[in-house]
Amino acid sequence: MHQLDHLADIARKAVLIGHELIKTARPESVTAKTDRDTFTDVDVRIEQEIRAYLAEATPEIGFLGEEEGRSSIAANSRYTWGLDPIDGTANFVHGIPLCGVSLALMQDEIATVAAVSLPYLELHYSATAGGGAFVNGTRLAASETTSLSNAIVAIGDYALGDRAAEKNSQRISVTAALAAQVERVRMFGSAAHDLVWLAEGRIDGAVILSNQPLDLAAGILIAREAGALVFDSSGIQHTKESSNTVAVAPGIARQLLSLVQSAI
Repeated sequence: MHQLDHLADIARKAVLIGHELIKTARPESVTAKTDRDTFTDVDVRIEQEIRAYLAEATPEIGFLGEEEGRSSIAANSRYTWGLDPIDGTANFVHGIPLCGVSLALMQDEIATVAAVSLPYLELHYSATAGGGAFVNGTRLAASETTSLSNAIVAIGDYALGDRAAEKNSQRISVTAALAAQVERVRMFGSAAHDLVWLAEGRIDGAVILSNQPLDLAAGILIAREAGALVFDSSGIQHTKESSNTVAVAPGIARQLLSLVQSAI
C-alpha cells in the first residue's frame, strides 16, 4: 500500500482533471436522476477520466463514482476511491461558480486522504489523516468563534423527491432558528464548499440534514484535520451511518448542536 502522502499527491492530480474540465466545458446534456436532481455529460466525462487515471495510478484500489457506480477493478479491496465529479451540479448547469470536484480515499469506510478542487475560485484543498489540511499549500485552521451571534453558518440544500415536504419542515425549522441567532445564514448549494470553507475559517458551521458519503467524505476529513468537529445532530461523532451532519468550529459546537436539536 502506498504511503498517504503519495496517495494525497495522486488525489490532487486526479481532481485537477475535473478542475480543468469544469472550467473549459459547458454541459451539452442534462439528465434527470430523480425529482429536480440532475447530472450532465460533464459529470460523466469527469468521472470516466478520473476513474481511468486512478486505475492506472493505483490499480490495487477500488473506485466508486456518483454517476457510474463501482469499478470491478479491486472491488474487494479494503481501499476505495470515492468521487463526486461535480458537487453542486445545479450550480454548474446554471453558471453559478460554486461547484467542485470531491475525492476521498476510504479505508474500511473511513476517509484517510481527501482532495477538493473549486475550479472557478482556483482553490485546491487536501488532507491526510493525522497530517493536517491545506489550501493551495497553506495549512488550514477552523475559526476561533465562540458566539453564535458572530458566526456564519451554512445550511445544506432543501430536500427533493420522496418525503421532501416532511424533510423540508425540519430544514425550514433549522433555518428559522439559525436566522434568529447567528450573524448570517448561507446556502451555497455544495457540501464541498460548506466543509472546506469551515476548515478554512470562512464560515463557522455547516448544518446538512442528510448524509451522502460521496458528497461529504473528503470535506469532512479536511474539516476535521483543520480542527473542526463533525457530529450528527445527536452529538455523536459523525460516521457513514449518521442520518445528518453538523460540522462546526469548536468554540460554538455546544451552542450549534443545542440549536439544531431544539429545532428538529
